Amino acid sequence: MVRKKLSTKTSAIHVYTGDGKGKTTAALGLALRAAGHGLRAKMIQFMKGGIAYGELETAKRFGPLFEIIPMGRPDFVNREHPEPVDIEWAEKGVALAQTIMKKSACDLLILDEIIVAVDYNLIVLDDLLALMDEKPTKMELVLTGRRAPPEVVTKADLVTEMREIKHYFRRGITSRRGFDH
Repeated sequence: MVRKKLSTKTSAIHVYTGDGKGKTTAALGLALRAAGHGLRAKMIQFMKGGIAYGELETAKRFGPLFEIIPMGRPDFVNREHPEPVDIEWAEKGVALAQTIMKKSACDLLILDEIIVAVDYNLIVLDDLLALMDEKPTKMELVLTGRRAPPEVVTKADLVTEMREIKHYFRRGITSRRGFDH
């Protein structure tokens, strides 16, 4: 096996997937670390909009070092029959990611829940694979979401699977402000 050496001059593609909690949180942690070193991070949140996620307020405090862009509506997307508006939001998110990459507008680009958008047929898998190919050499790319396709896993440099062992939701504890959203 030929090993590709990664350095600060070379970037990687991360995938955070699996049925466990923590994929978006891991990506946010990476953004926090990058901002701490003066690097610019952008997160496009697919299928998320109109909900007061805590990370939106936190990102505002980082000024130009960290920006989160929600791309979606506040309603849940129907996996079997997505609404045309959900497909439009996802396509806008992909177009924005392409623009950010072309302009090298950040050092770290996080495409939060893009893997779920593919799974829900809001985005074509080939479009996600093309985004991975278009990644600038000096830009770190993070993809999150359940059910990462094998093609995405193969193309990535780092893949972490979050696995649920136990979750308080199973005991009827609902989403908690500051910890779950």
